Amino acid sequence: MFVRPLVMFAVSTALALAGGTASAQTALPKNDYARPETWLCRPDKTADACAVDLTTTVVRADGTETVEAFKADPKAPIDCFYVYPTVSMDPGVVSDMTAGPEELNVVKQQLARFGAKCRIYAPLYRQFTLTGLRAMILGQPLPGSNDPAVRQVGYNDVVDAWTYYIAHENKGRGVVLIGHSQGSGVLTRLIAAEIDGKPAQKLLVSALLLGTRLPVTEGKDTGLFKSIPTCHSASQTGCAIAYATFRDTVPPPANSRFGRVEGMPGMEAACVNPANLSGGSGELKAYLSNGSEIAASSGPRPPWVQGKPDPKTPFVSVPGLLTAQCVSKNGFNYLEAHVNADPADPRTDDIAGDVVTGGKVSADWGLHLIDANIAMGNLVDVVGEEAKAWLAKR
Repeated sequence: MFVRPLVMFAVSTALALAGGTASAQTALPKNDYARPETWLCRPDKTADACAVDLTTTVVRADGTETVEAFKADPKAPIDCFYVYPTVSMDPGVVSDMTAGPEELNVVKQQLARFGAKCRIYAPLYRQFTLTGLRAMILGQPLPGSNDPAVRQVGYNDVVDAWTYYIAHENKGRGVVLIGHSQGSGVLTRLIAAEIDGKPAQKLLVSALLLGTRLPVTEGKDTGLFKSIPTCHSASQTGCAIAYATFRDTVPPPANSRFGRVEGMPGMEAACVNPANLSGGSGELKAYLSNGSEIAASSGPRPPWVQGKPDPKTPFVSVPGLLTAQCVSKNGFNYLEAHVNADPADPRTDDIAGDVVTGGKVSADWGLHLIDANIAMGNLVDVVGEEAKAWLAKR
């Protein structure tokens, strides 16, 4: 997965939810989402960013390998609407509407595989850039960084894309909302303002809000969303799956930006295990990037199989290597990932995905870089089952 350091940089829930009011105005003109070029992925788009090679090498514990092909379903019965995370390397604090390598890569990593279960809609939007966030971290904010109207631009774009989709593309079909990091924050706002308790809620198959901290009332399934609970089974529809991933060996430290809700008394961060929606542990069906590195900051990755060259496919699956469960520890709720290492077998005993700075793992980020990859197979399976359940209720 070719991403630069912190390319999946999370916008906090506070920034994502309070980045201006719905009435904030900016000098930027509205995008015309009737134009295919304003979308990364859309069923009628030529050069669709989601039409990519997702071939996967399945590497088993004994070192044997098989190749798994992928085929999208152009006649899928439901839709998926996706908002990508903070990836833009454009100068300034607001990105342009031209898809760069960052946007093209992230839909390959996080979205395109859902094409087996749904028609995919992924709008471009003028997001708050990685460039702007880095400058803020360094204490040198760029002009406009703290302007609520500037922070509102990306949200306004996504609302406009959603409004266009509902009016012209949806035609009564069920829809799954998918986001990661900043994208999850934007979708959380959109769901709260445009879907929760509104007519559009009847179209909601589910919401997959990855790498975020969805506020729910302590011990409850709802909270910020009043009538959209967290999911407990794949036959449940109109619900949300939300989590942030950490290794069991590197739990969130006190300064982690994930796993807890700040400034909202009585609320906690939702955690739903995509590998076992009913609770408890489950096997993660990961589709991991087979690039030389997950991120420029993640450090070297060991070979998939000792003594063998790495496969040539863009993705690798490692059945049985990874399990996960939602845990509540030290005031944090999060998805705890465990690597079932076996030094006696030839397959790798670890995966890449940590943010590494100066040779040291940044524990506060957890496995944020691969929140989607690490459970991709589970999420696709869940969407397929939810689609069946949603259609059965029609």
